[in-house]
Amino acid sequence: MNAGASVEKPAGSRLLTVVRWFDAWAGQDADQDDDRRLDFVRVVPFILLHAACVFVLFVGWSPIAVAVAAALYLVRMFAITAFYHRYFAHRAFRTSRFVQFCFAFLGATAAQRGPIWWASHHRLHHRNADSESDLHSPARRGFWHSHMGWFLTRGSFRTRVEMLPDFVRFPELRLLDRFDTLAPLVLASLCFGLGATLNALWPGLGTSGPQMLVWGFVISTIVLYHGTFTINSLAHQFGSRRYATRDESRNNALLALITLGEGWHNNHHRYPIAARQGFFWWELDITYCVLRGLAAVGLVHDLKPVPERIRAEARR
Repeated sequence: MNAGASVEKPAGSRLLTVVRWFDAWAGQDADQDDDRRLDFVRVVPFILLHAACVFVLFVGWSPIAVAVAAALYLVRMFAITAFYHRYFAHRAFRTSRFVQFCFAFLGATAAQRGPIWWASHHRLHHRNADSESDLHSPARRGFWHSHMGWFLTRGSFRTRVEMLPDFVRFPELRLLDRFDTLAPLVLASLCFGLGATLNALWPGLGTSGPQMLVWGFVISTIVLYHGTFTINSLAHQFGSRRYATRDESRNNALLALITLGEGWHNNHHRYPIAARQGFFWWELDITYCVLRGLAAVGLVHDLKPVPERIRAEARR
């Protein structure tokens, strides 16, 4: 199929796209991975979530709603960076099946698809980084496509189960991945319920169900989206290159702060399986600091270190 061709989408295909809003694994055998056209039916929920931010003009704000939004940003960013990325994609540490599921569910509430889809596409990125086969290379496709256009294309929808055989064997992870709207809906409902409960019990806090839904879920999720996306786009364009990797990855301290450590991206591309991406003490990696804390209480273990030979390369 010519990825650039303008072809009328059959009604049955549009229906399948709607079905996939609820069952992401429906019709996967029919996908063509090289189809780079935008799937406009799939774009609808993404646009609606952005548009929902306008409701802040009607629900107002309160300190407690903003605090919940900030907390959910940080907690879910950690779930994405530590577990979706460093654990599921790179096996940078080990944990129990129970903890694995808890953080997979928490990561899924970020509405960035399921853990198998996310990690499988990230493994593909490392295999093809900044080559013609890279789905989100800003050098090849431009800023907006690398930032958010790539996952709205028809060819990127399929979960590449063949890339993640080590985790596909867990039925609970397959369930999270297949019904990837479930976790976000649970979080949205909890936010609404929290706001309504606080309004009933402590009306002086000035919050409500709709306000907490808008701040705790909608705004927090949108900011989380674009914070995460900067690593695909900006971290391959702006920053320093300590290591001469075969891609255009950069180290960027500001992006590292926004993403809890992911901005040390050139480090990461040089040695992807390390649990730590800030290779030196002055490179703040909040995700790694929290992982060390979880290791101290026994929730994770076997954090893979950065070998001294890799640090020695940087010094040379």
